[in-house]
Amino acid sequence: MESSVMAALSALMHWLALPEVGLSAVFLVAFVSATLLPLGSEPAVFALVKAQPDLFWPAVLVATLGNTLGGAVTWWMGHAAHQAAVRLHWAAADEDALTTVQPNLPAQHGKAGAQAMAWLHRHGAPACLLSWLPVVGDPLCAVAGWLHLPFWPCVAYMALGKLARYVTMTAALIWVF
Repeated sequence: MESSVMAALSALMHWLALPEVGLSAVFLVAFVSATLLPLGSEPAVFALVKAQPDLFWPAVLVATLGNTLGGAVTWWMGHAAHQAAVRLHWAAADEDALTTVQPNLPAQHGKAGAQAMAWLHRHGAPACLLSWLPVVGDPLCAVAGWLHLPFWPCVAYMALGKLARYVTMTAALIWVF
């Protein structure tokens, strides 16, 4: 049983390494890694480019597209979470109160959370340039959605930041290795 699982895993890895599938695999890994799942996409981009150097720009652009779309999904998750929180907050309140004022729910996250929210609100969509950062980048996209920052400008800034990251990281890894 264990050998059949290992054989299937090996066959899957071989299939994903094929040039015809390589860009699809890079897109999928980049998309998933831009959600709140802890997964890095740089190794997939580097592996494909190392195996086929002529795919540098296609791999970087496909990874940027996948990662940006994943960031957009995360933005919508933050937006939807805010909407759900507002509904839950007002569930016990008067029907009229829902139309007059919205709760300041982020204040529940302590001083550091409130400062982070205030910083993001102050800088707006350009703060999404930092969506490429490890650990804080994906939650940044979700918080941008929570704060109802404008979707398309956020996506544009996400794309710029992520493109710069993939170009820099992939070029640096190729230069080093």
